[in-house]
Amino acid sequence: MFNFLMKILVADPIAEEGLEILRNYAQVDIKLKLKPEELKAIIGNYDALIVRSQTQVPAEIIEAGEKLKVIGRAGVGVDNIDVAAATKKGIVVVNAPTANTVSAAEYTIALMLALSRNIPKANSQLKSGRWQRKELVGTELRNKTLGIIGLGNVGSEVAKRAQAFEMCVIAHDPFVSTNYARKLKVDLVPLDQLLEQSDFITLHVPLTATTKGLIGAEELAKVKPTARIINCARGGLVDEEALVKAIEDEKIAGAAFDVFSTEPVTDSSRFKSDKIVVTPHLGASTIEAQANVAKDIAEQVLTVLRGEHPRYAVNTP
Repeated sequence: MFNFLMKILVADPIAEEGLEILRNYAQVDIKLKLKPEELKAIIGNYDALIVRSQTQVPAEIIEAGEKLKVIGRAGVGVDNIDVAAATKKGIVVVNAPTANTVSAAEYTIALMLALSRNIPKANSQLKSGRWQRKELVGTELRNKTLGIIGLGNVGSEVAKRAQAFEMCVIAHDPFVSTNYARKLKVDLVPLDQLLEQSDFITLHVPLTATTKGLIGAEELAKVKPTARIINCARGGLVDEEALVKAIEDEKIAGAAFDVFSTEPVTDSSRFKSDKIVVTPHLGASTIEAQANVAKDIAEQVLTVLRGEHPRYAVNTP
């Protein structure tokens, strides 16, 4: 039996579709842009907390959550939540790993096309009154090799879409079976081989102690000078300064970033190069994805509050 006296705190914006589901079963308070000390002061009053990527949920916040039973991350990555501290305190952490998959995959393809055809630079030049076609000659995706690092939900959808462009797709993922990759018509290869062979490299892995700085100066030295790198996954996967230097030294052709180590960010060395496309974490920013994420995380939070097992528990308290 559900307890209608339960209280849920929504600390980051989620779509109305999710809020409607929550309000049918509990009291929902929406308090956005809370400072850490403000969140710590009130979290003890709530049974559940829902965040996106902006609100940080460190150990001290979790410890202050005397009634807290579940933390919902409306999205995929949980690097803004101290999952170990939540597990120790018996708090379930859930996320929505499939709700924005298509949006993220489509955005990856969009950035790949933007890089290959110099679209952002062309747009900027023409709007500033310059009609310069010769320096904007691009390259086709057809017959190029796409290297996908991380063949999970998003990586798999990127592979399907890349094949529609007649690309050769290879991938590196130690957690994926050869049979799974074969069904996607993708060849699994070691990371070094992927770096050496790919014309485009896209990352689709979580940010962990193992993956932080996954692509650094040593890895960038192995890629083709015509290669381009896309990161729509998590900031911190690519050594940002090493990448900028590689582009300045013409060791690689370009890059696109939708994510940053620190967000929001309005100044970066990557902003100074017209060979680097940057966007403010828009991979999941579609009407459809936001609605799906909100509904998914709302249903899972309520599942935990009912004492049942959620579909996507990140931990096992």
